[in-house]
Amino acid sequence: MPIHNSDISRILKQVADLLEIKGANPFRVRAYRNAARTVGDYPQSMAEMLGRGRDLVEISGIGEDLAGKIVEIVETGRLKMLEELQEEVPGDLSELLQISGLGPRRVAALHDALDIKSLEELAEAAEKQKIRALKGFGKKIEKKFLKEVKRRAKTDFRIKFAEAEQIAGPLQAYLEKTEGVKQVVVAGSFRRRKETVGDLDILVTCKRGSKVMDRFSSFEDVEEVLAKGDTKSSVRLRGGLQVDLRVVPGVSYGAALYYFTGSKKHNIAVRRMAQKKGLKINEYGVFRGAEEDRERIAGASEEEVLSAVALPYIEPELREDQGEIEAAREGKLPELITLDDLRGDLHVHTRATDGRSSLREMADAARSLGYSYLAITEHSQAVRMAKGLKRKQLEQQIEEIDELNEEFSGFRIFKGIEVDILEDGALDLPDAVLKKLDLRVCAVHSSFDLSVEKQTERIIRAMDNPCFNILAHPVGRLINKRQAYRVDVMRLIEVALDRGCFLELNAHPDRLDLNDHHCRLAKEKGLKVAISTDAHHTGGLRNMQYGIYQARRGWLSKNDVINTRKTADLVKLMQR
Repeated sequence: MPIHNSDISRILKQVADLLEIKGANPFRVRAYRNAARTVGDYPQSMAEMLGRGRDLVEISGIGEDLAGKIVEIVETGRLKMLEELQEEVPGDLSELLQISGLGPRRVAALHDALDIKSLEELAEAAEKQKIRALKGFGKKIEKKFLKEVKRRAKTDFRIKFAEAEQIAGPLQAYLEKTEGVKQVVVAGSFRRRKETVGDLDILVTCKRGSKVMDRFSSFEDVEEVLAKGDTKSSVRLRGGLQVDLRVVPGVSYGAALYYFTGSKKHNIAVRRMAQKKGLKINEYGVFRGAEEDRERIAGASEEEVLSAVALPYIEPELREDQGEIEAAREGKLPELITLDDLRGDLHVHTRATDGRSSLREMADAARSLGYSYLAITEHSQAVRMAKGLKRKQLEQQIEEIDELNEEFSGFRIFKGIEVDILEDGALDLPDAVLKKLDLRVCAVHSSFDLSVEKQTERIIRAMDNPCFNILAHPVGRLINKRQAYRVDVMRLIEVALDRGCFLELNAHPDRLDLNDHHCRLAKEKGLKVAISTDAHHTGGLRNMQYGIYQARRGWLSKNDVINTRKTADLVKLMQR
């Protein structure tokens, strides 16, 4: 049974949640939570590393005890410590922490007072108005809990793209080793690089007689075979994800890939174009003529299919029927940004706050990626849980960065900060300190429940400060965990453009904030975007690829992104 990094991360996070509900030592809780994030972000499979004899203690932030826990999970698929905690604290209590406004103390209070152990029991108590009477809660919070539980109940099963990638990669490699298989590609929303994925659609071309269907249904992660045939099979994996495999002939490969990549709306629009030309497009090819003597005129490649309706190739990330067909027809498709276009990362953390790698380690990792610069942006003092820096600590780090920069040639560490935007719009550190920095990444980490008007004005007041450079994760959402706070993004784009500020596209797989729609709004208004990882360790720098996927879905080109600029040009952009 394969164990993915996402499985390990989920178990370690649940341990942290239950420890926190129990009131365990905060440092112990933080160690498990940090380890969960490290494993979840890590670019290599923990299971494969152990299989090659690697010592996990080599990974920053993973000590002997945590390494042993990870080995146990990989070898058994379980963690005895978690099972013991679940006997002491009902395991479903950790689910309650996914509800906005429910921290460990409140979860413990609800459990002690009302014996609430699950989301269903939380909703029932809220409907019966039992929660409002408890100290520290109230009517408003009770209604919020009920609304959030109902919203989550209506949400379809979808996993984050990065988690889907951890599943799709090994499965694709496994199928490619099947005798007689020629091509294996994962289509659907996965190929369009959507933020979340509901299932996987895999297409295969192979020689006649290949045992690919038998091999597919025998994959060790398969929990249930839903259907099995000569050309199509469906399975459900251990984590609940459904995977469909289709064998297609080479002559239809392009048509099938185009059809199953989608989106549905895009495909319908292209099929209508074909109908006007007397053609029919389906997953088998492009055909001309009446049903009885229909002739296949294209289908081996996607380029053939699009050429049949006089369109150039359209990148999968754009296929959402949101103007890409008209742009293709007029020769105005954007030249989408690539990972190679980036020259640096403008939002990362080190051990000085809640990171797990040192300043030098982060700099060396950035250099190994071929970057020209890296901005160190620790949390400011308001974020106490992340050990946010006070004035003297920040000034000390400034000196450390200056000393380290003297060692480098062709690479620069930018002195920065992720400074909190307080509820009144003030920044969390004095201007006199902020002016000593090369750039300031400004963020909302509190008071998420403000009205759209108050939240928007709060951020605009912060933008009025000449020290403000980049708005971090602009809507504050965590995918599948926390909804965005209410804010007028169009207004922020307009004000940022006027003030000489920029918005961040946070590349962390949990955030991907800005979303694709907001990226495109920024592009249309002429506002440049920074794509940054928010990395907390060296492996997190490799999350940049997810930001690139999101940027491509948002139609962004190289010139739309500020960290494609040379060092000197970026310095000028940061000087308002």
